[in-house]
Order: sequence, then C-alpha cells, then structure tokens
Amino acid sequence: MDQKIILVVDDSEEIREALSAYLSRSGFMVITAADGDEMWQKISKTAPHLIILDIMLPGDDGLTLCGQLRQHSHVPIIMLTAVCEEADRIAGLEIGADDYITKTFSPRELLARIKALLRRSHYHTSQAISRRIAFLDWTFDTVKRQLIHRTGEVVQLSGADFSLLTLLLQSPNKVISRDHIAQCVWGRDAEPMERGIDVQISRIRKHLHDHQRSIILTIRNKGYMLAVEYVQEL
Repeated sequence: MDQKIILVVDDSEEIREALSAYLSRSGFMVITAADGDEMWQKISKTAPHLIILDIMLPGDDGLTLCGQLRQHSHVPIIMLTAVCEEADRIAGLEIGADDYITKTFSPRELLARIKALLRRSHYHTSQAISRRIAFLDWTFDTVKRQLIHRTGEVVQLSGADFSLLTLLLQSPNKVISRDHIAQCVWGRDAEPMERGIDVQISRIRKHLHDHQRSIILTIRNKGYMLAVEYVQEL
C-alpha cells in the first residue's frame, strides 16, 4: 500500500512538530505549512491524501482556505478548532470540511479520525465506477462527484456531501439513523448533541433545492429519509 501523505497547516510550530512526529511514527508521510501561502506551495509540489487545517491562521484563515480548496479538490479536510467555538466547527462543515476536532484532542483520537476518513475516501474511490443515478430532476454522477439538474445546473460535491448523498440514495424511503450517518460520513459514532449531521443534511437539502424539506424528511428521534418515488441507475 502506498504511503499516505498528510499535510498539517498550523501557525504553531509546536503543534506542527508534535503532529509530524506522531503521524510519522504511525506510518504517514507528513508535510507541514505555517500559513496559506506555504500550504499552496506544498500542494503544488506534493498532492496530500488528507489535510489537517487550523481555522486561526495568519493571512487567509482556515475557513477561507477550505473554501478555496473545495473549488477544485475532494481531498479530505479535518479542521482544527478552538475548544468552545462551536460556530467555527459548524462553519467549517458548511464550507465543505469533512470533519473537525478541537485543539484539546488526543493524538490517538486524531489518528482514528484520519484513518476513518482515508478508509471512506478509498472506499468511494474504489466503488465509483462509471455510474450515473437518476432521481427527481437530478442525475448523480458518482465518478465526477457531481449533481446535474435537468436545467443543466451542476453542483460539485465535497467528500462528506458525496458520502451522505450516496448513503441516502442507497436506501430511498427508508429511515437512516444519525449514528449510521455518522459512521458512513465520518467513520465514527455521533457525539452527544452532534450538530455536524444536521449541517451536512442542510447542505444536501440546499444542493437539491429542498427548501420545504419534502425531499429529505426529518423523522423525529429516528433520523432522516430520502423521500423519492424512484432511483434509477443509468
């Protein structure tokens, strides 16, 4: 198996060095950057398999950089956030990050999340054969990771969005629990009062123009359901 490359973007030299040492011992190749400019320089030379991105950076902050990355890349992104800043965590997911972790994390927890996202990314890459799925007024291109509306509108999906929509389309008209969503999207159990799932559902609803919440239904105390008459593989 090829060695996976992790890019750590943080303005703290202490954090960069600690994560580099720990993840290197865990079998990863680690490259680091102190800010956005250095991040782009590293990416231009080496394509990372996953990026750990601090929100509080000099110059362009992590949210800005995440949004820029999502314009042309599906690379899994884990946001590093302050302990009490839930708004930052939610904003990161809304802009296309795959997961988040606070700066009080244990290295083992971070390593588990990295491995889970890489497994998810590898699974979808290996499964994404030339297949298109039609439902409602949309066609889901599982190779290009795009939603294509009958009017010609194209929506590019992030890794987490892609995973969630794939999960919903695999079980139309069936309730999917929050725990199952968390396992499939993040590769981990949902945390107590986990708002990240709600954010991801909201992103998919926005992509599908589901303003009345009639396509993805919230089933109270149970989970969510994709309510469609048919899902057809093309």
